[in-house]
Amino acid sequence: MKTAKKVIALVLAALMCITLFAACGKGGNSTAEDKTLVVSSNHFESKFSPFFAASAEDMNIVSMTSANVLDLDRVGAPVLKGIEGETRPYNGTDYTYKGTSDIEITENKDGTVTYDITMRDDLKFSDGEPITIDDVIFSMYVLCDPTYDGSATLYSQPIKGMEEYRSGMESRVNLILKAGPDKYEANEFYTEEQYNAFWAAFDKAGEAFVEGIHQYLLDAGYNTAEDDVATWSPNWGYEAKDVADFWAQVKEKYGYDISDDGINCEKGNISIGDALAAELGDEAWAEMQAGVQTGKSAANIAGIEKTGDYSMRVTSTEVAANLIYQLGIQIAPLHYYGDKAQYDYEKNQFGFPKGDLSAVRAKTTKPLGAGPYTFKEFANGIVYLEANENYYKGCPKTKNLQFKESNDDDKVPGIEAGTFDISDPSYSKDVVAQIEKYNNGGITGDVITTKLYDFLGYGYIALNSKNVSVGGEIASDASKNLRKAIATVIAAYRDEAIDSYYGETASVINYPISSTSWAAPQVTDDGYTVAYSVDVNGNPIYTAQMTAEQRYEAALQAALAFFEAAGYTVKDGKLTAAPEGASLKYTVNIGAGGNGDHPSFLLLKTASDALKTIGFELIINDIAQANDLYSSYQSGQAEMWCAAWGATSDPDMYQIYHSKGSTNYYGIYDDELDQLILDARKSSDQSYRKGLYKAAMEIVMDWAVEIPIYQRSEVYTVSTQRVKVDTLTPDMTPYWSWMMEVENIEMV
Repeated sequence: MKTAKKVIALVLAALMCITLFAACGKGGNSTAEDKTLVVSSNHFESKFSPFFAASAEDMNIVSMTSANVLDLDRVGAPVLKGIEGETRPYNGTDYTYKGTSDIEITENKDGTVTYDITMRDDLKFSDGEPITIDDVIFSMYVLCDPTYDGSATLYSQPIKGMEEYRSGMESRVNLILKAGPDKYEANEFYTEEQYNAFWAAFDKAGEAFVEGIHQYLLDAGYNTAEDDVATWSPNWGYEAKDVADFWAQVKEKYGYDISDDGINCEKGNISIGDALAAELGDEAWAEMQAGVQTGKSAANIAGIEKTGDYSMRVTSTEVAANLIYQLGIQIAPLHYYGDKAQYDYEKNQFGFPKGDLSAVRAKTTKPLGAGPYTFKEFANGIVYLEANENYYKGCPKTKNLQFKESNDDDKVPGIEAGTFDISDPSYSKDVVAQIEKYNNGGITGDVITTKLYDFLGYGYIALNSKNVSVGGEIASDASKNLRKAIATVIAAYRDEAIDSYYGETASVINYPISSTSWAAPQVTDDGYTVAYSVDVNGNPIYTAQMTAEQRYEAALQAALAFFEAAGYTVKDGKLTAAPEGASLKYTVNIGAGGNGDHPSFLLLKTASDALKTIGFELIINDIAQANDLYSSYQSGQAEMWCAAWGATSDPDMYQIYHSKGSTNYYGIYDDELDQLILDARKSSDQSYRKGLYKAAMEIVMDWAVEIPIYQRSEVYTVSTQRVKVDTLTPDMTPYWSWMMEVENIEMV
């Protein structure tokens, strides 16, 4: 619930179309009709800045008004030859991807890596100003400034000289936060007046921040205005009696960390920074955000070098596989967000005073860039955009684009009513039924066209290696066989359960990775196997001719053999005793709202009933509050649990599966797995990394600490009556939505 979810009348005369034809012909498209495409959106924070946008909704506006240094293809892989384009297959079709730049990656003998970026020399911003490499360098320096507090993390990469540049300077607000609210101590960085003013505003801002969470819940329809804090706070994972109590619990959890990894993790409709700005006033808040010199620092970032008017080089001190993704920044115009008079590369001047991003922040609500559309205004919950005649891929064929705020419940009816032309409802069987009703059958018909794509993440069932083991020996064959016995039976029932809950809106997966990732094994790959489908001797459990009932029985017999290999006593087809340090029963926690509403609930119920017939008890603990579920496995107390992982464009496995990973809740400690994960981080060769990740996933499956369950779908609903649906980009994915080729969309 904390995750933000994801324009119309055809009114202008033909004469306007002729005018637009003349204006947009330069861009590459021969026509651009004076019509409007309306898209539904969740709530905007109105941070439409390439530097400070944080919510998915605001980022959509940035993507429409900006061009990137680097783009990704349909599976999230970087496109390194954007100028001439790269052709890559997806779903049986070859697609060509073009962009603004080429990037050449060189791994050097001294361990450093260079990224040589060459831009097209004919790019323009929407206001007609030419784009040069100085705009990219300016953008990078904003993102790497010591006082930068947006969501981008380019500054965290091992770029040569980054640490030296960012050291010796800190924002005034961070220094005050580190000092704490107890007592002012004289220093040269902030005055007693500033200190007192900040802490006087802090708790007031915090309560406004909490009210922003409440407003989000109201806007999303989760609560009513009549609900008190005690009623709605559990929806956010807290148990609070009033707003002040809620804020106190947030502070207890995060301390005085107001970053996106701290208090801002909880934001609803406003960030804690917005709330502080409102309390202190914009001028005082700008003073708080300014950097103050606390020590020595470098005048530039040594690893960011200008090599020509349209080229540059980025050097990292080591191989960092995900650095290439960080280079996909939006190209922001120096002349708009910065100050050309303050840019002189040779003199280490980069368009703004180091530590002072006030001029950049001042443009946060009014973006300007080189994307397919230009920003006009945000008013009454609607963002108004207009075709960019200078767009390098061609002037969009539909002149006007609007993003309009709406509730999720209105997104499908809005298509039928003509309020929206494209929407993104939360996909479910109820939504399918709604669409089919409007179409008089079928999810695509004469009213609504449905475009499905995979969710950027997947559902799983986990087993804690320590809590589900034999004698506490987590890596022993006996412990692995115990976990495989349970996993084999659960895996056998996945198809039935997921089909029952999701229907055609989800599919079963067999590896612990989202199928949206370029690293996900494909059915056609050598060595691809169905999860937990071999017996204790490594032989297939199932045959193609088996009925469902025969498969379930085969899974039980295989489980008995695994249990026996784990040291359990088996007599007459039943378990009669567990080995020391193991049990005949284990509990699985599932956040099904206390009423069984979860895609894996039926799966666990049927698996539990089957296991009971062989003398094993799988206890299902249906937890009503999500926060209780999270704490049960994050604390290491849960034996088993159901949850879902989110995915990113880079499939780095360190955080989840490395022995030192911060979210290694499985308790998996395997030297070979650790090395594979580290080796994959040290290469930029995608095919090589894919092989390493495949081997790493096989180790995870051998430990049997994770059962991959499902990959669900998300959806765009499109008006068949008002949009020429054949002009939408085909084969949409989380990385390649209709927005990636919005310039081609035409209205009926």
